[in-house]
Amino acid sequence: MAAKKAAKKALKKAAKSASSPQPVMNIGLVGHVDHGKTTLTERLSGKWTDTHSEEMKRGITIRLGYADTTFYKIPGKKGAEQYTTKAKDADSKKDNEPVMTLSFVDAPGHEALMATMLAGTTIMDGAILLVAANERCPQPQTQEHIMALQMAGVKNIVVVQNKIDVVSKERAMKNYEQIKEFLKGTDFVDAPIVPISAQRGINIDALIETIIEKIPVPKRDASLDPRLLIARSFDINKPGSAPEKILGGVLGGAITQGELKVGDTVEIRPGRIYEEANQLKAESLKTKITGAMTGGQSVDVVHPGGSIAVMTSLDPSIVKGDSLTGSVVGHPDKLPPVWYNLRLKIQLLERVVGSNEEIKVNPIMKNEMLMLNVNSAATVGVVRDMGKGVTQCELKKPVCASIGDRVTISRRIGTRFRLIGFAEIVE
Repeated sequence: MAAKKAAKKALKKAAKSASSPQPVMNIGLVGHVDHGKTTLTERLSGKWTDTHSEEMKRGITIRLGYADTTFYKIPGKKGAEQYTTKAKDADSKKDNEPVMTLSFVDAPGHEALMATMLAGTTIMDGAILLVAANERCPQPQTQEHIMALQMAGVKNIVVVQNKIDVVSKERAMKNYEQIKEFLKGTDFVDAPIVPISAQRGINIDALIETIIEKIPVPKRDASLDPRLLIARSFDINKPGSAPEKILGGVLGGAITQGELKVGDTVEIRPGRIYEEANQLKAESLKTKITGAMTGGQSVDVVHPGGSIAVMTSLDPSIVKGDSLTGSVVGHPDKLPPVWYNLRLKIQLLERVVGSNEEIKVNPIMKNEMLMLNVNSAATVGVVRDMGKGVTQCELKKPVCASIGDRVTISRRIGTRFRLIGFAEIVE
């Protein structure tokens, strides 16, 4: 009874948000490479998120992909069968009832792209972990991604057992038991497991029902100073555009607190990073918000919730190629400081995550290079000092962050950076 009441409460809350064009939250799709994340994103949203040329050629996600969708209820139907992503019922031709609009963040599963995946976890309010039924569970990046979610503080996930159409019932059940055993050693031991075929659209309605019931919309505080974490930055002008028709640079990501309005003057930190006299420097940028898009619509105000795109008056050459990814946007002089060195209180794992071998995590050494992820930024830190439980790292690329922010730590093992622990920024 308690579970049913909680589900009804979640549905009522979600239905209220469906009238707003901005998605209410970001749901990450994570898991080992080729387990079906992009296919499922397309099944749920109608959008194929692998649009970069290398992604099309190699058949893998390289950059973070985004897609919005709305979940609907079909009037007159009960249980999971009432849920769909279609605005009209195919049988009655009547309009379906909108329940929830949300954004999906399609993170890369390849081991060489963990920095991108880790950056993506900072804007996820919940996650879908995909596990292919035709492979042993867990695969290396299944382990790495579940640990990354834990370190990022993501509390609610749904596990999707994909590709059930290509295995026997016995094989599917064996894989299911492997998933259950794997989850025992994580924070997500009670996470629901939904068997589906993303390719054939099997059991998608049950997955929608589970997402609505098990991943609640977080409470937001719009009164705080706004913070937009930049996950993508790009130039939307076509080659050869007339000068008078050139539009300013676009920033994509998610707001973690506060609100931004069209017409606001904002600051971007660290902003433009350059080298002068052999010293690394960061120049914060100030610009005006000229427009905003979310949920496929232009809006005047954006707030915490799903992914957004902000149009600015920035020279498009400054933002192209994701050059501002990892920066933070807010009102001038209201942002956290820019750090060239970080003092970290580090907690190491017992074993290296994401490797096929059992490798013990050795203590961090002076002058060691570590990959650090903080907010949506990825940087390299060189260990310069250690003592009294605090490690000081000199950064190869400065970051904008607050005292107390969480940092994930990866070490180069062989040819890849592997997740070995996390830290908190201290004074």
